[in-house]
Amino acid sequence: MSETAGISTGIASRYATAVFDLAKEGKAIKALESDVAALDAAMTDSADLRTLLTSPLYSREEQSAAIAAIAKKMNLSDTTSNLLALLASKRRLFVMPQLLTVLQDMLAKERGEVTAEVTTAKKLTKAQADKLAKTLKAQVGNDVTIKETVDESIIGGLIVKVGSKMIDTSIASKLNALQNTMKEVG
Repeated sequence: MSETAGISTGIASRYATAVFDLAKEGKAIKALESDVAALDAAMTDSADLRTLLTSPLYSREEQSAAIAAIAKKMNLSDTTSNLLALLASKRRLFVMPQLLTVLQDMLAKERGEVTAEVTTAKKLTKAQADKLAKTLKAQVGNDVTIKETVDESIIGGLIVKVGSKMIDTSIASKLNALQNTMKEVG
């Protein structure tokens, strides 16, 4: 992990813990969940939002005004709106991706869920995703939420990451292993 990513994750963790605790005390976990999902979707869909969060060209005032308008337009809860305003005033909006990831993990833990990052060569069908979630639940003992990524370069199979465990059954990794074995022989 790069030093900058480590610093961003550390900053994000502190803010995420604070906002999570505030939401829990105020019995607003559901509102926080919907805010996190909405912000995650907005960041995925909007290059302009990603630029606003990371560009040093915008002044503190411009970022604050834009974030306040976005929070109002998205009907975010007061807790989340205040968090965004604080991040903008401290020039820390760049930690939003890490902050959302940490909050998603905290919310999943609160629900008793584990997130599995699954990479496939083509999108899983609903039936395949349900069967995979059921199989993973049997392995880890908790409900599993699947976060799917499609990467055609793995050719086929799956790469599944749950916590610190990784299972790589992709054809690309098997071909690489075979290639390494052949190099050792010849």
